[in-house]
Amino acid sequence: MSPVQAAVKRAMDVVLAGGALAVGWPVLLGIALAIRREGPGPILFRQERAGRRMEPFTMLKFRTMRPGADPYGVSPRSAQDPRLTRVGRWLRETSLDELPQLWNVVKGDMSLVGPRPLYISQAREFTERQRRRLEVRPGVTGLAQVQGRGEVPHEEKIEIDVQYVEQMSLGLDLRILWRTVFRGFGRDSAYQQW
Repeated sequence: MSPVQAAVKRAMDVVLAGGALAVGWPVLLGIALAIRREGPGPILFRQERAGRRMEPFTMLKFRTMRPGADPYGVSPRSAQDPRLTRVGRWLRETSLDELPQLWNVVKGDMSLVGPRPLYISQAREFTERQRRRLEVRPGVTGLAQVQGRGEVPHEEKIEIDVQYVEQMSLGLDLRILWRTVFRGFGRDSAYQQW
C-alpha cells in the first residue's frame, strides 16, 4: 500500500470500528450481562498476542470458556467441548466473541482486516516468508477467515495471510469486510479442525 492508501485504511478502521462501538453498545452490554448472569468469572478475556512488527499487545474477546480453563490450551474443536459455557458456545458460533476487538482497532493495535493475531510463541517460529504477515496490523477478520476459517489447516492459513500482505489493497479489504458481514463465518467453521 502507498502511504495515502495506508492512511485511508487507518481512517476507515477508526471510523467503522468507532461507529460500530457507538451504535452497537446495546448489543455489547447485552452480551456482557448474559456472560455475567451465567456465572462467575471475567466478562472479557485478555491475552497477549503478536502485533505488527512482533510488538505485543493485549487482545480482547468476550470470555467463552469456563473460569480456570487454560488460556493457551488447544482451541475447542467442537461445540461439545466441556470448557465452553452455554453463552460462550453461541458467541463462538456467531463470532460475536470477537466484538471487543473493535476497541483494539480504535486504539491502533489491530485493523478491521488483516492476518489474525497469533501467540507470540507461534510468531517466533515463523519462517522468513511467514514473518511477512507481521508487516501489517493483525485483523479482526482476514482473507483466511473468509476462505474457510477453522476448516483451513494452520500452515495454509499462514500462507493465505502472506498472500494478503502481498496483495493488500483497499478494494481487497472491502471485499473481505463484505464477505465477513453478509456471508458470515458459519457454524460449521467456528471450531478449528486442524
